Amino acid sequence: IFREILSKRGVQVITGLGKYFRQIDKNSNGFLSQAALKEALKEFQSLWLILDDSKSDKVDYGEFTHAVFGEMSEYRKAFVRKAYMKLDFNKTGSVPMVDVRKCYCAK
Repeated sequence: IFREILSKRGVQVITGLGKYFRQIDKNSNGFLSQAALKEALKEFQSLWLILDDSKSDKVDYGEFTHAVFGEMSEYRKAFVRKAYMKLDFNKTGSVPMVDVRKCYCAK
């Protein structure tokens, strides 16, 4: 359920969390009661138990994103491979930041 909800929101996760906050704010006053917060935390605790299946008290970011968003589509994987091949000028299997800067401008 969590994955479905987040995948529908895409990059608007923060907005989605704000919406969720407002949904559990039963009085619509911008505050959560202790009971409402406990209920929300139970849901997040359930999520933690799923993500931390090794019981290490740590969740790897890569595993988190994989659990939330699932596998990349084949189209997207092919696109990432194509971009990587363009960045790996020397075909070494790694891309130094210098080479990334040659191809990408964040402006």
